[in-house]
Amino acid sequence: MGGGLSRRLGLKTALTAALAAPLATAALPTLPAQAAERDDGPLRTMTFNLRFASDTPPNSWPERRPVTRELLRQERPHIFGTQEGLYGQLRDIHADLGPSYGWIGTGRAGGSRDEFMAVFFDTRRLAPVEYDHFWLSDTPDVIGSNTWGGGSIRMVTWVRLRDLRDGGEFYFLNTHLDNASQYARARAADLTVERIARLDRTLPLVVTGDFNVAAHKNPVYDAMLAAGLVDSWDTAAERSKLYATFHGYRPLVPDGDRIDWILTSPGVTTHSAVINTFALDGQFPSDHLPVQATLTLG
Repeated sequence: MGGGLSRRLGLKTALTAALAAPLATAALPTLPAQAAERDDGPLRTMTFNLRFASDTPPNSWPERRPVTRELLRQERPHIFGTQEGLYGQLRDIHADLGPSYGWIGTGRAGGSRDEFMAVFFDTRRLAPVEYDHFWLSDTPDVIGSNTWGGGSIRMVTWVRLRDLRDGGEFYFLNTHLDNASQYARARAADLTVERIARLDRTLPLVVTGDFNVAAHKNPVYDAMLAAGLVDSWDTAAERSKLYATFHGYRPLVPDGDRIDWILTSPGVTTHSAVINTFALDGQFPSDHLPVQATLTLG
């Protein structure tokens, strides 16, 4: 990667990467950041489970892509974490966002294989400094490892970024916990907390993800908050109407469970939190509703 962007590699990861497909897949802008005017307002963040690309209607990716494109162009997040995205799907999103966006991620089975926990960012506002991935298992530096009985390989992608507005830096972590095993989710939360503790805790932190459990109703949520994180939905000065964030293309459920969260370090100010119900002609972009938060990192 150019521009001084560095990647941390553990020994096991480095050895595995030497034998496997290229580990990191990152698309950086083709135009310099100064090619367009920078937006200097509060940081617009999003977590968005994309629902993996399928060619089978109803709700195929060809049907959903135009809706996703319109949603992202309307909301213009400065940074957002996606879950379930496949490599070609993420390339489509990058093309639809335009050249001022970049993204960082890797397939959870390594290289371009399987789903990504990708991080997209507006390069007019943010510059990545450092990034890495770890797997939610007993061997977190081994690509594709899954040792806790989860239904799928699960992982975290994190990026340290510089805000070009003021030079301040922060961390952004993105994940997707297991849908089948509470034990795997609980172990994943503990490992994520342990890895967060290794970061520079003087810097602000934003954590996005599909946690597959309801906020306020599960030990996974309790563990994340016990580690010193706060829930942007609860701390927001303003909030949208609450809906269950997973709808499965069925009617929306008011006051339902939030399984998609944006967590932050306590010094971050959340101005607004939104569960976005955008659809076009009855077509939702995904089986999850995107969750957004507008932040001042301090």
